[in-house]
Amino acid sequence: MKDLNDVQQQFRQAMAHLPSAVNIVTTEGKHGKLGITVSAVCSVTDSPPTVLVCVNQASAAHDVFTNNGVVAINVLAGEQCELARHFSGATKVPMEDRFAWDIWDDDTTAPTLRDARVALVGSIKSTTTQGTHSVVFVEIDSIRVRDEAEGLVYYGRSFHRVSELTAI
Repeated sequence: MKDLNDVQQQFRQAMAHLPSAVNIVTTEGKHGKLGITVSAVCSVTDSPPTVLVCVNQASAAHDVFTNNGVVAINVLAGEQCELARHFSGATKVPMEDRFAWDIWDDDTTAPTLRDARVALVGSIKSTTTQGTHSVVFVEIDSIRVRDEAEGLVYYGRSFHRVSELTAI
């Protein structure tokens, strides 16, 4: 029988080979204003438009998101790699400073990046617990897409720009 730590390490290694869009998920409300870099975002249904976001329950952001009840999923464009690092905490830039930069639109219920590849804003409709994370279901109210932008993916524990793909 395999040791649980071995299985967790194998799982993490396997997931490093699963390319994922890079997102900054943000919220603002009476419980605070913050954002985190997240790769675990997935569409659920288009009726009503719903996505899921996985958030570690041990994260300080977890309760702020769930208590505010509104989030924006900012799908990053290729040129926004440094923002992903900032919101992952890798650069130690204080949260307040990150939201002081002139990169945000103020016309939504949660902070949206002006130059995001995609910006989805919505309300949390339900959450469920799975292991160490909450799976948060967000019903989308507002969508903005910047078609001309490159994408940004996380793969092999690194960020990669994605330009036009060739269909096969």
